Amino acid sequence: MLETIITTTTGESFTLLNTLKVIGTSVILGVLISLVYMKTSKKSSYNSGFSTTLIMLPVIISIIILLVGNNVARAFSLAGAFSIIRFRSAPGEPKDIAYVFFTLAIGLTCGMGYITYAVIFTVILSAVMILLDITKFTEAKNKPMQLKITVPEDLNYEGVFEEILDNYTASYYIEKVRTRDFGSLFELTYIIDLKSDVSQKSFIDELRCRNGNLNIALTLSSTSYGDK
Repeated sequence: MLETIITTTTGESFTLLNTLKVIGTSVILGVLISLVYMKTSKKSSYNSGFSTTLIMLPVIISIIILLVGNNVARAFSLAGAFSIIRFRSAPGEPKDIAYVFFTLAIGLTCGMGYITYAVIFTVILSAVMILLDITKFTEAKNKPMQLKITVPEDLNYEGVFEEILDNYTASYYIEKVRTRDFGSLFELTYIIDLKSDVSQKSFIDELRCRNGNLNIALTLSSTSYGDK
């Protein structure tokens, strides 16, 4: 009785030892992947729900693979069931999607019985992710920033700020020009790459002298949010 816990209509059976081995390995590897994800992500860029999902996915997939086995009809039935599921959360960062595929691959490998291969694969890829995080290999050295300068309508803004931008930035380009307050003001939006040794306060102070001390905003560009 303990040797076989499930007997299907086709005569296939799952032994207690093999089933516990697959589920236990999936849980352990899922926890390891979740820990690596939390370690390589800053606290502001992940949530506990996604970390829990990384633990659950390998177990769920491995159980599905155990149930499907070599039964083609059952596989198509499960594929049809999954096709009606809609994921309502917005797509995450590319790294988050990669971790989802990572857990799916581990669950698939465990479910097919390749336990040793799943362990080796998890350890190697986890070590690679930690190494990349420690060495900051993929992190951009200079993060682009967005500069918004408000100027009065009677100021010819063309060429006014170029000298300052040349002194304080490694590169820059104007992204957008728009009017504000019924045309009484212009707002210039630049994407800039500040030099590493410059003072942001001095940079803004010099710009204020050119725009009549109107509003100036310096923020991280949307293109750099993925590096958080």
